[in-house]
Amino acid sequence: MSYPPSARDTPTRNRNRTSSMSTDQCAILFREANRSVDSPLPFSVESITNVNDAYRIFLKHHTSYDLIPLSAKLIVFDVSLNVKKGFFALVYNGVRVAILWDSECQEYVGLLTITDFIRILHKYYKSPEIPIVELEEHQIKTWREQMSDYAPSLIYITPERTLLDAVQMLLEHKVHRLPILDPLTGNPLHILTHKRLLKYLHFNMPKLPMPTFMMDQLQNLPIGTMQNVVCVGTDWPLHRVLTVFVENRVSALPVIDESGRLVDIYAKFDVINLAATRSYDNLEITVFDALQYRREKFSGVATCKPSHTLKEIIDIIVDAGVHRLVAVDETQRVLGISLALFLSSPVQFAYPSPNLVLHTYPYADKHTLFSVLNFLFISCIISLVVVIISDSSSHVTVFPYPPPEREFLKSSATTFTIFGLMVVTTQSIC
Repeated sequence: MSYPPSARDTPTRNRNRTSSMSTDQCAILFREANRSVDSPLPFSVESITNVNDAYRIFLKHHTSYDLIPLSAKLIVFDVSLNVKKGFFALVYNGVRVAILWDSECQEYVGLLTITDFIRILHKYYKSPEIPIVELEEHQIKTWREQMSDYAPSLIYITPERTLLDAVQMLLEHKVHRLPILDPLTGNPLHILTHKRLLKYLHFNMPKLPMPTFMMDQLQNLPIGTMQNVVCVGTDWPLHRVLTVFVENRVSALPVIDESGRLVDIYAKFDVINLAATRSYDNLEITVFDALQYRREKFSGVATCKPSHTLKEIIDIIVDAGVHRLVAVDETQRVLGISLALFLSSPVQFAYPSPNLVLHTYPYADKHTLFSVLNFLFISCIISLVVVIISDSSSHVTVFPYPPPEREFLKSSATTFTIFGLMVVTTQSIC
């Protein structure tokens, strides 16, 4: 069964979290991709007889296509782009990751993330008096060649693969992001994350039987890091914090005061502010000073208690819009930290799932930039905007990729070349 795309992003604070269907009321309706798309596809039914299988069965019968939003923006960098310009482009476009394109091989080869920025600073920073020349001069492909151990080939998924497959790939490869590539054109469509998957599952939880493990307390679950939690002090210099990130392979560090109480959290995403403020040449500043940029809007660290149930924890994560929670005691002392890897629970006993139908559309002739954008606005179609950036030129690609209920739109991806260093586009909104 499928739910309206508009419901995917509905705020969850005011919805009833306690309702849950019993197993004798619930079944999953799905269509197997075993016939031509031109012929009717009959529904099949899989009953949920064991409540602990409910989420796994749900993920097994929904595809990655279901998580592609109606409006999104992806950034694509050519590997010949200067590293520094690449990170500035991430900041300028307000994104955390870019897909890497190798124009020589004519294929997507990987991702550029904030983790790469951290590794570059950690590897080449010496002192405030010595500029990081490598950041100024290296191309992305040079950096990838030097850090080949940390730059694996692109791990991706296609739209017809199930969400269960996506969860398994995220857990198996220990990655936080999974690009969705169109198998017909090779075009990138979206990037899946733990957070996005968890939000989608959370929205549909009231329609499914509640597994018994959802009422288990955090202290009784093998989830997250609940021992030897790495924390940093407010007076730590940033170069020391970056070393902790690299050596411990963590995505966030609780910040504690002199008495050991939680006062803030320093995440990898905060490091990109060094590029935004162009202050990456001085990593002697303290964590306290580095977090000054968001202190006015900071509403506190999202926390939980060991006595919280898994259901309560997922509610907190989705409502707060965060990737992790810090487990604390009554005195705000750090006990553990948990990422949005709670998705591992529904797939503990996962098995291969059937192929599901992928909605595809025939291609039409290409249009000019003006006519395509005009068509999108007049037709009130929200599309996927991709910015491809290289040192020589920038490409703006518009992918009309409608959901099944908008089958009247039949258009191909259209690419436009705009000379100059960088092109910044915004989402098409009607």
